[in-house]
Amino acid sequence: MRRDKISGKDAANRTHRDVGAKVRQTIKELGGTMPEDLPVAESIKTAESKRRKRLDGTGKPERKKIG
Repeated sequence: MRRDKISGKDAANRTHRDVGAKVRQTIKELGGTMPEDLPVAESIKTAESKRRKRLDGTGKPERKKIG
């Protein structure tokens, strides 16, 4: 937007829509997976909860004992 000196909300929204359409078209042309067909990512809350359960209470990841 800086390069093209786009200013104003309406112009920014138009540019955003145009760029998004071009990106989607490129994905289709290259045979990629469209964003709406990708699997849903795990929520941040769930990922954080899992991470906390792996911590040993010191804030450091638990180390596996060898031998």
